Parts: sequence; structure tokens; C-alpha cells
Amino acid sequence: MKKTFNLVDEKRAPERVADKIKFEVKKYIKRERKKELPEDADFWDFDCRIGTSQETAKEVHEKEINKNIDLMVSDKAESFYLEILAKQARRTRRTK
Repeated sequence: MKKTFNLVDEKRAPERVADKIKFEVKKYIKRERKKELPEDADFWDFDCRIGTSQETAKEVHEKEINKNIDLMVSDKAESFYLEILAKQARRTRRTK
């Protein structure tokens, strides 16, 4: 998913628009996780970037997407860019 979301809507408050965007993101991630994994992979990992534009987007963890959307609303941004790319991954052992 590579998309620019608008936070400005005549009929809705920016907070409600943000809630709608968060739901769309959650639904997208859930749909991607349901896809069948190749044999050499353990789980679906996501490369995520968010920012006011595509050029200024910074990498974030998928669990930080909602926090960053809230930051965009609190900064009164009119729109923002969000990129979520699914990739197959393999779990590694932790070293103590």
C-alpha cells in the first residue's frame, strides 16, 4: 500500500477521518497476513514509512503507525503519505 491520505473533509472532523484511516490500515495488514506463506518463511513482516510527503517519509515499525497518524492530526497536517510493504521473513534466535 502506497497512498496519500487526506485529513481534511468538509463533513467530518480530522479525528474521525484519522479513525477511518486507522481502520483501513488495520484491515490491509490483516488481509496481507492471511496470504499463504512460502515454505522458507515464518511470518509476514512489514516495511512501513510515514510522513507529510513521499520524500520526507521516515521508517517506522508497524505498531507505531497509529501514533504517527495521531501526530499528523495534532500537527494539523492536511494530508500525509503512508507506505506499507509486506515481505516474507524468518524468525531468528535471540542471543542473550
